Amino acid sequence: MDLILVRLLFIVVVSITCYVIAPFGQSQPVDAGIGALVGAGIVLFEWKLRGVSLKRLIGAAIGSFLGICGAYLFALVIRSSVPAGNTQSFLQILVMLLMAYVGLIVGASKGELLNLAALGGIFGGEKQGKKSYKILDTSVIIDGRIADIAETGFLDGIIVTPQFVLRELQLVADSADSLKRNRGRRGLDVLQRLQKMATLQIQIVEDDFPAVREVDLKLIELAKVYEGKIITNDFNLNKVAQLQGVEVLNINELANSLKPIVLPGEIMKVFILKEGKEYNQGVAYLDDGTMVVVDNARKMIGKTIDVSVTSVLQTTAGKMIFGKWDERAFARTSAPVVAPAVPAIPTAAAPVPAVPNTLLETKPQP
Repeated sequence: MDLILVRLLFIVVVSITCYVIAPFGQSQPVDAGIGALVGAGIVLFEWKLRGVSLKRLIGAAIGSFLGICGAYLFALVIRSSVPAGNTQSFLQILVMLLMAYVGLIVGASKGELLNLAALGGIFGGEKQGKKSYKILDTSVIIDGRIADIAETGFLDGIIVTPQFVLRELQLVADSADSLKRNRGRRGLDVLQRLQKMATLQIQIVEDDFPAVREVDLKLIELAKVYEGKIITNDFNLNKVAQLQGVEVLNINELANSLKPIVLPGEIMKVFILKEGKEYNQGVAYLDDGTMVVVDNARKMIGKTIDVSVTSVLQTTAGKMIFGKWDERAFARTSAPVVAPAVPAIPTAAAPVPAVPNTLLETKPQP
């Protein structure tokens, strides 16, 4: 709150000074308004500088000083080669602004390379934390899961996107094949999504290696230069990078490590989708995409059954679960229950009483 009051007071002082002095040759109220705008611009500039590190400030100051010195030398050349007049003044001012601006930007960008701890004194306590660079591969950008991982906060350091990866994405997005074109556009959308995350620092680098033609090998060389890690889901790039001593973060390995653990002997319910490669095998898939190979399940394609897990195969390319379907147990559980037949109890017919002949009425004959 005190800092806000100081800033407002500064703007008011600049406005009152311009009102009294009238440096812009306008009426006093107009000069006061211009002074307020100037003061607000200075406050905004100061507010932006608060988030800049000391290294960047020193680098920007050194770059600006060197730029002004270079502009002075250029001004001497302009003064001797261009006749005096408005053109000469304009060129001198333009060169001074250009050199000061270029020096400021370049010095600020390269200021992080300064080692202030080596100077000692008040800079001795400057922490020299090593930066962590994560270099994105084309395949992991198109995959899209990297954005979800970044939103959870599990990614730290600086996310590096090489310019040659962007060119490859653009070529895929401009492909005549509709499938490739959609994949490329999705990759560009994922990059835009990453850039909009306030907690993530994205850096696009121009480093290239003209002697290397393949993009995967360029990524490995870039990782060596920045001492960073490659984020990918390409199995071949993963192996080649590890052979050359480059650390790799494989998205597929992360996804496999997050899958639920299945132990041999457990019973799981799966939907048999298609026929397997071996005889009498059926293939099913879990919700996370894990393949389940079930023995004796070929005849159950299109049905949901209970299988017993026999083994689990874990590889860098993914996880496979092998199971067995017990047909006899299924037959026992699915057989219809028939009620036992109740034996019929024979019923004896009621005896007909005999009528004595004497009681029978005889009809007299004529």
